[in-house]
Amino acid sequence: MGDDGRDRGVPQRRIEFVAQIVLFHSVYGLRPAVSAAAERLRAAGHVVHTPDLYEGRVFDDVEAGTAYQEEIGNDELLRRAVGAVAPLLSSGGAAGEGLVYAGFSLGGALAQNLALADERARGLLLLHGTSDIREDARTGIPVQLHVAEPDPFESEDWLNAWYLLMSRAGADVEVHRYRGAGHLYTDPELPDHDAEAAERTWSAALAFLAELDG
Repeated sequence: MGDDGRDRGVPQRRIEFVAQIVLFHSVYGLRPAVSAAAERLRAAGHVVHTPDLYEGRVFDDVEAGTAYQEEIGNDELLRRAVGAVAPLLSSGGAAGEGLVYAGFSLGGALAQNLALADERARGLLLLHGTSDIREDARTGIPVQLHVAEPDPFESEDWLNAWYLLMSRAGADVEVHRYRGAGHLYTDPELPDHDAEAAERTWSAALAFLAELDG
């Protein structure tokens, strides 16, 4: 036994990659499913931040959530998202190695916008949502998208165009489709929920995050 209390005869466990993840909620707000997802990622060893862009408001149906989103406005939501991330970018530490941006539906769109604007972004994990891409966008980050098939908010034509634009920008993109699942199928308290698709999603997402160390 050495002075530091470790048994020299026992191989030390390799320290796995720890991602610092910013996980944005959907149009429904910071629902329990978002917190549960964050805990799942933390259990895998990652650091997860879940900004509340609705300042405490949570909704149970998409119409009410969408109405509140429109009341706030997309520009203000993006401003709030940027404000939530700014302290992480300036704090050093794990963020100095680059943030992983992630989000559900609306939160995915916000995560994509921030990731493409951050030259130090480590990765982008999109759950149920994407955003427009400028023709001159450039990025080399790994991107993983999980989406229902079909999805009323992410049409086949749009997803094909999104994939081509993202690949043209230089991103390393993989897309996972879940036939028959509802739009926000990872939330167990919504009618969209599909338990089997959700488990497949989290399994692939955790593998994606682990590979960012490469």
